[in-house]
Amino acid sequence: MMSHEPLIRLASFLGIFALMAVWEVIAPRRPLMASRVSRWPTNLSIVVLNTITARLLFSTTAVGAAVVATQNQWGVLNLVDWPNWVRVVAAMVAMDFALYLQHVVFHAVPALWRLHMMHHADLDVDVTTGARFHPVEIVLSMLIKLAAITVTGAPPVAVLTFEVVLNATSMFNHSNVRMPGTLDRLLRWIVVTPDMHRIHHSVLRDETNSNFGFSLPWWDRLLGTYRPDPAKSQIEMPLGLEQFRDPRELTLVGSLVLPFRGGTGAYPLGGHR
Repeated sequence: MMSHEPLIRLASFLGIFALMAVWEVIAPRRPLMASRVSRWPTNLSIVVLNTITARLLFSTTAVGAAVVATQNQWGVLNLVDWPNWVRVVAAMVAMDFALYLQHVVFHAVPALWRLHMMHHADLDVDVTTGARFHPVEIVLSMLIKLAAITVTGAPPVAVLTFEVVLNATSMFNHSNVRMPGTLDRLLRWIVVTPDMHRIHHSVLRDETNSNFGFSLPWWDRLLGTYRPDPAKSQIEMPLGLEQFRDPRELTLVGSLVLPFRGGTGAYPLGGHR
């Protein structure tokens, strides 16, 4: 299975992307501020650029790093005599917690927030927003991921499964889809839902600095960063950043240079309002 990693990841990405895109058309949660024709080329171009950047800069993938760690018996999970399935589950939970902490840090450190602003500047949040990250942030995230894999000793199958699940949940919870409120409240105990994560993309600082989880919702609940509802309704809640409201600034080039122009606003976690 490891030898087919690129195919598995591509197939899962395309399948989930198509499913969520169709769902957005059939049952949208919010009206879009900008058409898909104007936004999607930029966001999808960023996906392609990030993929090329990662391939050029890293000689190994996350799964490859897990193979090396396993072969050399590096990491905590390679030092314990646990059943394989327990090690896989423990590794996936640990990596998800590491991702939560990374997300909080990118909101807390102004220099890192500048990079992360590109993700939040999207004036609409839909399936393409889930992969809209600055290439420099992608590089830093990969370094953090490789370190987490090495320290935990995550098995290769756990890393591959985590990567597929993370891509799927990121597209799911960024999607502009409508579902029954009862179902949303039930799902929030096991996975981050679109209504839960959309609050994180609110233009309001207190809402932006909440609901940091991508896959598991537990960390927000346990560590006090969970916010169940926005101040306004899901339909009325303005999305994006207060200092970037002109869609003409959010082209591919405009998005790539966005971290290096203008201010950070009042958004960095722990900063002055």
